[in-house]
Amino acid sequence: MILLTLAMTATSAPGFGAQEVEFFEKKVRPILVERCYECHGEKKPAGGLRLDHREGVLKGGDRGAAFVAGDPEASLLIKSITPSDPEFQNPPKHKLPAGEIETLKEWIRLGVPDPRSESPASAKAAVVREPHWAYQPLNAPQVPVVQDATWPVDEIDRFILARLEAKGLRPNASADRVTLARRLHFALTGLPPEAKAIDQFVNDERPDALARLVDALLASPRFGERWGRHWLDVVRFGESVTLRGLVFTEAWRYRDYVIAAFNDDRPYDQFVREQIAGDLLGGQSVEERQRRLIATTFLALGNTNFEEQDKQQLEMDFIDEQLDTLGKAFLAQTIGCARCHDHKFDPIPTRDYYALAGILRNATAIEHANVSKWVEVPLPLEPAAEARLVAHEQTVARLTGELKLAKEQLNQQISADDQTTTPNVLLASALPGAVVDSATATRVGEWQLSQYSKRYIGDGYLHDQNSDKGRKTLTFQADLTTPGQYEVRLAYSAGDSRATNVPVAILHADGETTVFVNQRGVPPIDARFVSLGRFRFERGNQGYVLLSNEGTAGHVTGDAVQFLPVDAAPGGDVSTVADCGPAIDSTAVEAAKKRVAELETQLAAANREGAKRPMVMAIRENPTVGDIPIHVRGSVHNLGAVAPRGFLQVAGSGAPAVIGKGESGRRQLADWLARPDNPLTARVMVNRVWHWLFGAGLVRSTDNFGTTGDEPSHPELLDHLASRFIADGWSVKKLIRRIVLSQTYQLSTMVDADSAKSDPDNRLWWRMNRQRLDAECLRDAMLQIGGRLDLTVGGRTVAAGLSADYGVTYDGLRRSVYVPVLRNSLPEIFEVFDFADPSMVVGARNVSTVAPQALFMLNHPFVQAEARHAAKRLLAVEGIDSTARVRQAYRTVVGRPPQADELKVAEEFLAAPAALADPTESWANLIQALFASVDFRYVD
Repeated sequence: MILLTLAMTATSAPGFGAQEVEFFEKKVRPILVERCYECHGEKKPAGGLRLDHREGVLKGGDRGAAFVAGDPEASLLIKSITPSDPEFQNPPKHKLPAGEIETLKEWIRLGVPDPRSESPASAKAAVVREPHWAYQPLNAPQVPVVQDATWPVDEIDRFILARLEAKGLRPNASADRVTLARRLHFALTGLPPEAKAIDQFVNDERPDALARLVDALLASPRFGERWGRHWLDVVRFGESVTLRGLVFTEAWRYRDYVIAAFNDDRPYDQFVREQIAGDLLGGQSVEERQRRLIATTFLALGNTNFEEQDKQQLEMDFIDEQLDTLGKAFLAQTIGCARCHDHKFDPIPTRDYYALAGILRNATAIEHANVSKWVEVPLPLEPAAEARLVAHEQTVARLTGELKLAKEQLNQQISADDQTTTPNVLLASALPGAVVDSATATRVGEWQLSQYSKRYIGDGYLHDQNSDKGRKTLTFQADLTTPGQYEVRLAYSAGDSRATNVPVAILHADGETTVFVNQRGVPPIDARFVSLGRFRFERGNQGYVLLSNEGTAGHVTGDAVQFLPVDAAPGGDVSTVADCGPAIDSTAVEAAKKRVAELETQLAAANREGAKRPMVMAIRENPTVGDIPIHVRGSVHNLGAVAPRGFLQVAGSGAPAVIGKGESGRRQLADWLARPDNPLTARVMVNRVWHWLFGAGLVRSTDNFGTTGDEPSHPELLDHLASRFIADGWSVKKLIRRIVLSQTYQLSTMVDADSAKSDPDNRLWWRMNRQRLDAECLRDAMLQIGGRLDLTVGGRTVAAGLSADYGVTYDGLRRSVYVPVLRNSLPEIFEVFDFADPSMVVGARNVSTVAPQALFMLNHPFVQAEARHAAKRLLAVEGIDSTARVRQAYRTVVGRPPQADELKVAEEFLAAPAALADPTESWANLIQALFASVDFRYVD
């Protein structure tokens, strides 16, 4: 296919990586186009400064350079848009929003990456060129003939050897079996092999010994946990959002779905379809319908700003994040760059972006409120389970209705008695003790005055409007004239919409006490007050009562606080509102209160004992569907022509899919992604698998197959593997098996000087890459060696009832794939050892080498504790001497016996007087030293 595209370079800006270029395209260029081009474009640029191409940016204007790379505060541009000098008035019509100014500052901090290599004149020219390699149809290339026909064991080896021979290179010798056993165990299960497993493989003389080991590892449930975690990197799996730390309580279901998909070797094309449109695919069984619905959690996992008040903007930002993830995960395409303008490098026009966005816009993923929320839907159930749940829900509904009626009757009875006893509105001065009204309370945050309940103290009561949870408080501070014991009472306005867990802190002479108040129930004292307890206070205003809305679900109200001296009445009893008339103690009121209490107890028991309907984080298809218009320059408030729903034209082949009337297009999108003739999907997944096995892909830019990404080192091998992948029914296990049984995978990591000189980056695969264990493998290996690794499969691991993720720690012993991925509270070992950013598509993790990694292994309590547990296990083995124990420690931790000098050093250390005095600690120190060693942290 011949494409007509704008003439431009196909590489990133010099000196800048793909992430910096993407930042410019998605964040900076739209600002320049919308805010700057009118005055600093082609026609009479103001001040001689042009910002519509890179040459102009670098040249500057009449006043000199516009930017000081890396220093925004010293850059003339930033000074001009945040004016302190009257002569600066840019832009002249509208002040830039603070967010856009910060984006431009970040651009300068990054060094002003600008990939716009076209000049204004050349940008208008059009040329014809051949399509980029990734968009060409997939083919099954002929397997090359090689000179050394004895070395290859399969087609993979022939493709590799042909390139090596063409460069005059030879592949390394194969790794020894001990090394290969450790390599395969970590690669396929993420766990170290036991010493007896290594021995079994080393001593297996059958010709298919390697295949038997690989098949056993692929069949292990540990395989899905290891390879499922790889996929979770790609789909930016997280269990909370950064802002407010809101927790995705049902995200764990998707994690378990992914693990099961890899263990079951679910065909990859089916795996793709389920994640895009599983809710539309139905299923022959309830389990299948559940699985497919859970799969769509993929579309909802983004790190969304649910606080955005422009709900149209929020929805398009959500869809943009979905498209960015979908494009990179399945197609290795930066689709998001086309939101504001035609893609500047790849043939993806803005119309294609909104053709895809229109499909996703036809599903509801957000439920709007002041702080919006993701969508959760019920899981389908077996008939018997559904019947039990329906019966339970009917019981809860009945009790809830009866309780509501009982409360109404109680309020009516109280109101009837109030007509002859206590007035609805009281003055604080009319009540005994020291009363602090809400009107004089110290407020933090915005509280609204209300008189809706018609029953309050002073001029009304305050409520928090059910917003800004954790940011609002009321402080009631009394100036007490007499020290002593006081009963403290809180007056509030009750109601069904109130919070059930309002925290109230009392600062008294003996410390601070926090009481939680259920404000849905009618206050038990005169239907006005609840007692918070009795406390000792000194004279003056040193004590207070602080009411907060932190951690509450529902409205929080505060009316007044009453401090009643305990010795104010004979026997230490305290008076209530005696000065206002007789207390309400009629038989009818007491009976109504008793009925309310009984129903509350029954409802609480039903909710506690009954089964809860399982929910899943997903999306919900809209009842009406349609296309959306192009958003000019990405603005939701500047709409252009309607873009009919569809897919990427550049990756199309064959007849285009037809979206039926009344259909959203999501099912057709799923089918298009998984079509065998889609030139990207199979190539991208095959490359990911190669990367996860070798530490680098045939295409090194795993998430970018566009023109700014890397060229494949072996394009024919990539197409060969992709073709076989499809022919094998999209089986990931068969693909992995084929690769790891090749001679290429079995090569040693030894560095040959001549080969390294010709191919220093090992692009031609003359050796195996030495790979560092990732954070999960390090943690799981230490737990396993210490004998404490919990191999329980699946299930919820986020603490029940957790509403925010700040400061959360996890001290469980489950495999690392089950450790909650809370975006504000990742475990320290994850942070130190380059865990994937859970807010981004990460096909290839960073592999850094920094001092904190060594310090972590030497000083962190987790490492020390696991070394101690491992030492105790080792010392518990009977019938072996110290030398045998050292050998066993080495084989357990690093997978090999110690060398002679290593054995000598270890024995001398263990024979020292200090070591003999505390053997457990000495052996723990030895094992921790092995944990910190390169041989443990890396796999050859």
